[in-house]
Amino acid sequence: MSILMIFRIALRALGRNKLRTTLTMLGMIIGVAAVITMVALGTGAQAAIEDQIRGAGTNMITVFPGSVNTGGVKQGQGTSSRLMPDDAKMLRSLPEVQYVSEGIQSRQQVIYSNQNWQTNIIGVNTDYVEIKSWPLKYGAFFTDEDVRTAAKVCTLGINVSENLFGEDVDPTGMEFRVRNQIFHILGVMTPKGSSSSGQNQDDQIFAPFTTVSKKLQGTDFLTYILVGAKSADQVQAAADSITQQMRFQHKIQSPEDDDFRVQTQDDMIAMRTAATSTMTSLLAGIAAVSLVVGGIGIMNIMLVSVTERTREIGLRMAIGARGFDVLLQFLVEAVMISVAGGAIGIALGYGLSEFMRSYEQMTTLIPPQAVVIAVGFSAAVGIFFGFYPARKAAALDPIEALRFE
Repeated sequence: MSILMIFRIALRALGRNKLRTTLTMLGMIIGVAAVITMVALGTGAQAAIEDQIRGAGTNMITVFPGSVNTGGVKQGQGTSSRLMPDDAKMLRSLPEVQYVSEGIQSRQQVIYSNQNWQTNIIGVNTDYVEIKSWPLKYGAFFTDEDVRTAAKVCTLGINVSENLFGEDVDPTGMEFRVRNQIFHILGVMTPKGSSSSGQNQDDQIFAPFTTVSKKLQGTDFLTYILVGAKSADQVQAAADSITQQMRFQHKIQSPEDDDFRVQTQDDMIAMRTAATSTMTSLLAGIAAVSLVVGGIGIMNIMLVSVTERTREIGLRMAIGARGFDVLLQFLVEAVMISVAGGAIGIALGYGLSEFMRSYEQMTTLIPPQAVVIAVGFSAAVGIFFGFYPARKAAALDPIEALRFE
């Protein structure tokens, strides 16, 4: 019997019980749609995290203070106070490095007229806007001369500007007070949004790090150092060079004694997406259970179909059909149900993903391999759960089958 004939017989058999066939496919439809939707949400979340981190700066590397050891006891990350401006100066000499900015953070209440706002004042230098790829909306950033003289000038984040001066107001040239210090406003940054850690980058004020260090904090050590590598290909080489130079600068012999931590964007992406990837796999695994349930439904219906068509099977075998032909016919029916349900499920999964993207403002992304896997898995379910009923049909004795009532 030709394959074409087997397909025609399978289609005719499935068409005789349209409602039952549709209900049997429902398990596969729901299962595949659920898997596609969960994968789309998880992959979209990972892509959003990567874009967010990469959008934070150009080939950015961050040097954080590490742990300080006291009597053999490690105090934890960030407890070291040995990250100094001289470290940043030393890093500028590395051939893989293009930009370096000191970073020192101070939480302060800022006052303008009868308005006040609590925010972070971030001390940086002029390389900061280049590392962050962050243009200005109004005015200008401070200059190298402002950094050298510790001038009381600053550039506002858009959120700070709107809270102190109102929306669509250019505060360039105005002044506000921090404690007993008067700061002159040079400009306002464009909106940036949240950082990879969830911090609102627009709710910050940027001033020369020397000003923040001397006139607000009263300390010399830095909160962090931002480094911009010359190219994306040199990020890892730059990170390795930074590590070596920092150990030399701090006279550290063993990596275990490092009092600093070097982190690249890839490191941040890996950390942020690890939990998302695990959750995506978990949700996709839970959704895949419905595929197994759908496969059991296919097996159940095919067993019923074998029982209902026993006389038909016996007649076909009596006039010359081989057992293999009967097995192939029932196997094809099971696979057709499974693949058709999988195809509809994929379309439904795309529809649900688009709905969540358009109306729920969720980032969704369906990788091509997920569709291929869904189709392949659907066919595999059909073959696996359809084989036993098909083999049972092929094993029927023609004489006994013809006598079946």
